Amino acid sequence: MYTRISKDRIGVVIGPEGKVKREIEERTGTKVNLDSATGEVRIEAGKDPLGAMKARDVINAIARGFSSEKAFRLFADDSQLEVIDIREYAGESENALVRVKGRLIGEGGKVRRTIEESTGASVSIYGKTVSLIGSPEQLAVAREAVEMILRGAKHSSVFRFLESKRREARERAARGGWR
Repeated sequence: MYTRISKDRIGVVIGPEGKVKREIEERTGTKVNLDSATGEVRIEAGKDPLGAMKARDVINAIARGFSSEKAFRLFADDSQLEVIDIREYAGESENALVRVKGRLIGEGGKVRRTIEESTGASVSIYGKTVSLIGSPEQLAVAREAVEMILRGAKHSSVFRFLESKRREARERAARGGWR
């Protein structure tokens, strides 16, 4: 299995003294080979072919700007990685891309942090993408909040949406889960 990452993220995938790469290999039963000149990553599956898919997802999450600790959430069976291309909403204009990324991050990181705290999903805004890690339920709410911002919704509207979803989740939990 192959994937490609930018050269500036190779060091994060390898980690200090190879620690991150080694942990990915151990937890997935794979062998990861990185070409630092091209950014090409080759993942050799072990006994479990799903291990190679998990390794690829973790590496892609790191490539999308997540720390290794946050990317390691993908080792859990209920966590997934989702990548949203900002250009689908902002177009190819560099100015529009910078403006939209600024709206997603917010002053002092407030918008990104609010989405993370309200949903439990991890959010990374890197390059021309917004990436999310979480359970399917967390991703659904985080994706909607991100897309609201990308479509130009006011931050106050997004914060109200997130608060209503958080309230619904608390009420579901109090009733004993999904019904």
